Parts: sequence; structure tokens; C-alpha cells
Amino acid sequence: MASWLERVGWAATWRVRQWQNDRRLAEQVKAVARNEAAPVTRPVILFNASTRLVGLSQNAAFSLIAGWALRLAGTPVVHFLCNAGLRPCVLGTNREKVDAPPPCKGCITQTHTAYTGAVERWFEFQADSSLQQALTTLNLSQLRAFEFQGLPLGEMVLPSLRWILRKNTLAEDGATCFLYRQYIQSAWSVAQQFARLLEDVRPLAVVVFNGMFYPEAAARWMAGKYGVKAISHEVALRPLTAFFTTGEATAYPIDIPEPFELTPEQDARLDAYLQQRFQGNFSMAGIKFWPEIRALGAEFWQKAGRFKQVVPVFTNVIFDTSQGYANVLFADMFAWLDQVLEIIRAHPETYFVIRAHPDETRPGKESRQSVADWVQRNKLAALENVLFVDSRQYFSSYELIQRCKFVMVYNSTIGLEASLLNAPVLCGGKARFTQIPTVFFPASAAAYRQQAEEFLADKKISVPEFFNRNARRFLYVQLFRTSLPMGKFIEEDGIRRGYVRFKKFDIQELTPEKSPAVRAILDGILRNGNFQLDE
Repeated sequence: MASWLERVGWAATWRVRQWQNDRRLAEQVKAVARNEAAPVTRPVILFNASTRLVGLSQNAAFSLIAGWALRLAGTPVVHFLCNAGLRPCVLGTNREKVDAPPPCKGCITQTHTAYTGAVERWFEFQADSSLQQALTTLNLSQLRAFEFQGLPLGEMVLPSLRWILRKNTLAEDGATCFLYRQYIQSAWSVAQQFARLLEDVRPLAVVVFNGMFYPEAAARWMAGKYGVKAISHEVALRPLTAFFTTGEATAYPIDIPEPFELTPEQDARLDAYLQQRFQGNFSMAGIKFWPEIRALGAEFWQKAGRFKQVVPVFTNVIFDTSQGYANVLFADMFAWLDQVLEIIRAHPETYFVIRAHPDETRPGKESRQSVADWVQRNKLAALENVLFVDSRQYFSSYELIQRCKFVMVYNSTIGLEASLLNAPVLCGGKARFTQIPTVFFPASAAAYRQQAEEFLADKKISVPEFFNRNARRFLYVQLFRTSLPMGKFIEEDGIRRGYVRFKKFDIQELTPEKSPAVRAILDGILRNGNFQLDE
């Protein structure tokens, strides 16, 4: 743990760098205002209250870049901005003291810096006494099912609640229900004020961060009600890249035409990426998950050699916003793991290696409903044919995949990577890569169990050749077409992981002629393009 003096030094450094970063941001804001083109289209509304407090997250930067590019191209932009309008916001929620107010002062100051000279519509918290009264006596299950004047508020705010509490199964306690009610009331307040903005502005489109956190989810729902095109954005797979879509950003819908095949040059480009990936040399959203990757070692293989076969089981972070899309065959990942445990107990001849996701213990984002807890609760340490690999253990998953019978995953990206390594993959949750056939993805939980039993019994598992072909096509498009590079405009801020600062660049670089990424964003927003780079 850092000493008091080290913490003071870090805070001082952070303040100085933040001041420097804000000065550079202010310069770019002024340059955009000086070069803004005369309006030629209806406005576009941008909203991203859930992506930062102070500083500049990647998604906050993506929103600014999109707004600046639109203004330079002659499309008016209206920013929907929070003036202490969320009680509390997701990032401003204190898990230990849920009734604590969010840190609005610093956030609003940062907002003024970023949006000076832009067209703004600020929203505040507007209480609704009838809504408050309707919520007063509801328990957890009633809150989840709660609707108000046609708006499914209970389900709308649930992903935010799970994310900030770092768990999927919520506790029936006063703190959880209190926060649930607060989020619902805030979502309703946002929805009503955003509806008025839609009526006043009559926008061409609405662009929101993520679309899953409750403020943006409310805005997105209202856009749909008014028949306005809604676009969401997220961090993409490569460093400093953005993903924009008219679908659900956290589900990463990707359009891959059936005739598309990789050229030799594209194959080589993908292979070069995979070579780095399989060595653990990658990051996402500014986070490098693997500080190192170790070989499995003779001791591991000596024990594994006592069994008929090896089957790795790769898990996910239960509170991640992608999990809502994944739960098709099973109620959630732990329901899948419960079935996996039945299979483990029925097959003592097979060595199962259960691996926790590296993000499960990320500092500041530690899961409160973890695979490690599930393993302990079910006494897996007592089973001779199970090895549990904690999220802090950095041995090679790829070495394991190359020597296993088959791979079991929920919806982790490693399922796609295993398919790229020609391993049979049995997937228990809907994943971004199950959009096209890349893995075995049964139609039900019962079919999943049956498929697992067949794989365990088969001497050799036959994998369709098109799985590997589709996996390569999918990953290539995800990496090099839908991941829009923003490194020309931003760089890591050197203070906090996942946060960025703007580089010094000529504002004319934010034009379609100078930036393929900007061209893809403008085509997608203004001309119904697919937000993909041309090659």
C-alpha cells in the first residue's frame, strides 16, 4: 500500500496534469468554434453522462470527437448535459454509503471546460411525487418489474445497479432497494426532460455512450419512442479505438457480408495481431490484463497426464453489461457453472481447469459475486479432477487450449480465440462471435449438457471447417473495420488507466478527407452507413 507521502505526491501530480490536459482541451474547443460550418442539416443530440466524472475517459473523448466532426461538417450538435441531475449517477455512486451525494462540483466544472461555446441543454433532477409514492413499499422483485406510464424503469436501471454493486444477484436489503428507487427516479427525470428536448429540437439522430447505463438507456428508449435514430458507442478491441452502432454497443453487432473473404494481406495482418495476442501483449479500454504469461510447466502436465483428457472452463465477470445479452440458454453464468459442476462430478476421468476472468479482481472494480467465491462455496478444492485458476494467476490459456479435448466458455472472447486455434468450443452464453457460426452453441441448456456429454465420450471431435473461417472473418472485421482509430487525436493521459488527453492537432484533421475514422462516423450518423472503415 502506498504511503501517505506517496499518495499526496500522486494527487499533486494528478492535479497539475489535469490542469494541463484541460488547457489543451480548451484550445481544441475554441478551434472547433472558430471553424464550425454553417448548418446544412437538422441537429444531432449527444449524451454521455455516465462515462466520466472529472478527466476524460475514452468514451467521453469519442463523444467530443464525433460532435466536433459533425459541427465542422455543418451538422448542428446539441449536448444534453447533467447539472446535478442524477441522484446519484452510476459513477458517482458510493457502494459503501449509497445515500451519499455524487461529486457533482468537479464533474460540472469538467463539463463546462469540454463544452464551452457548444449548444447545450442542461438537465436537473426533477422529482415526481406520484412516482416516489408508487415506489415506497416495493421490494426487490417488484422494483425489477416496475413500469411507470409505459416506461420499463425497473429493467432499464438493472444493468447499472448490477455494474456498480459488482454483482448479478442483488441482495434484498435496504441499501439495494434504496439505490434501486433512486436510480428509477433519476431515470424518469432524465426521460421526461430528454423527451422535451426531442420535441424542441426534432433531431436527425441521437448519439449516446454505451446505451446500457440508466441515463443513456432512458434517452435511447425515448429516442425510439419518438422514431429518432439512436446510436451508441463503446471502446473497441484495439487500443484507442471506438465502436459506433445503431444496435446495442455492448453486444457489438457487426455486419459481415457472406461473400467477404480475407486476402493474403489481410490474413497476414490478422496473424501478426494474433501473435501478439497469444503472448498476452494486448490491452482494452486502457487496461492491460496480463502483466506476463507463464508456461504451464511440467508439474501441471504431470498431474493432467493422470486423466483421460483435459477440458478448460473459461468464465466471465458476472456484472459486466454484456451479460444481459449472454443469458439465453441459462439464467446467468452461475447457472451455467452449476451445470458444469454436475458434468465435472459425473466425469472423474476428465481434468477440468476452471479459469477466473482476469478482470474479476481488477483494483477498484473487484467483483462482489465472484467465480472464486462460487468455487469455495461448492468445495471444488475437494474434487481431484478440478484445478481452479484464480484471476491473479497468469499462466498460458493458449497453451492449455492447444492441448485440450475441447473448450467450455460462457461468452468470453477466448472462445473465439480457441476457435482460431482450431479447438472445439462449446459456448454456454450468447457472445458477440455467435452472430455467425464460429463455435458450438446449442439451442438450450439441456442441449448444452447433451453436447458436452457427447464431446467427453467421443474419441475425436469433428469441428466444421467454416468455424475457423468465420472466426477469422469476424475478428478481422471487428479489429480492422469496426474499430475506429482515434490515436491521431488522443493518447493515454499518463495518470489513470483508461483515461486520455487530446493531442495537439490541426482541427482540420477532423474531416472525412483527413480521417477515415471520422468519415465512417459521419457516414453512419448522417447517411445510414455501417460505421466501418473502407479498405
